[in-house]
Amino acid sequence: MSSADLGMPPVLTADRADERAVLLAAPRGYCAGVDRAVITVEKALDLYGAPVYVRKQIVHNKHVVAGLEERGAVFVEELDEVPEGATVVFSAHGVSPMVHAEAAERALKTIDATCPLVTKVHHEAKRFAGDDYDILLIGHAGHEEVEGTAGEAPEHIQLVERPEDVAAIEVRDPAKVAWLSQTTLSVDETLAVVDAIRERFPLLLDPPSDDICYATQNRQMAVKEISKAADLVIVVGSGNSSNSVRLVEVALEAGAKASYRVDDASEIDEAWLEGVERVSVTSGASVPEDLVDGVLSFLAERGYPDAEAVHTAEESLIFALPPELRRDIRAAEKAASSA
Repeated sequence: MSSADLGMPPVLTADRADERAVLLAAPRGYCAGVDRAVITVEKALDLYGAPVYVRKQIVHNKHVVAGLEERGAVFVEELDEVPEGATVVFSAHGVSPMVHAEAAERALKTIDATCPLVTKVHHEAKRFAGDDYDILLIGHAGHEEVEGTAGEAPEHIQLVERPEDVAAIEVRDPAKVAWLSQTTLSVDETLAVVDAIRERFPLLLDPPSDDICYATQNRQMAVKEISKAADLVIVVGSGNSSNSVRLVEVALEAGAKASYRVDDASEIDEAWLEGVERVSVTSGASVPEDLVDGVLSFLAERGYPDAEAVHTAEESLIFALPPELRRDIRAAEKAASSA
């Protein structure tokens, strides 16, 4: 069966541990921010022609990146690799003000594909810094999103990765401490760190809304549901995808006997299936659906039944394309209609 499951099948509750079953998490895969970012690069290639440069991976999935490279996208680590005056897209994970300034200095045409939910965290960082708070940013060192957020107010922000890190935190005023977080963390992981921070700083100020994005929360809630009686949970996603890696951890915490992350079906180890009756499948927020279909086909070829979708949430959010790209698309359409 195709994994493009339609409708809202009920969550499965029957205990069928003595027969083979494949459960498919819904929602899974592309979120609105990833979809917007990938379409941004595709539209830029259509509009401006190749090459279009992209700073960092547009989203954390090697198959998506390879597909865009075939179309003429050139992925770079830093802006000094981009020729002056060229078009460059900023990835969904966001960039710091310093990167924007460097792009302006080098006369680059920029298209900002930062996820709007990440942009929200940037705004919160600037607001807290403007009120002279010490900001504790919960996240993973080296992640592009963390670097972008920290760059909004580097003199006010310090990174906290684990509850164990909280004891070493030094702040100017314990009454003026706020926290923010990387959007792709595990909800439980983040709350554990927040609890540890609040124990040290009881007056800790929360962000105005949850920073963990809706898609991350929904995918974690879905994987918890399909992991309860699973012999094996397969998470499709790349190794540098924070939210995909978290899904493996969440699956194990929710009761799965085993869970593994794969980029695609070719990475599945046949030994994982020995003695396994109940297999559950999900994918990270940067994963196109055809990769999930490949995993389901792999299982079907080995005698597993069609997947049954387990719906835990419905997603309908769509983000508009970056304004600078929309403007150029409208101009091109107007020129074409008047030609």
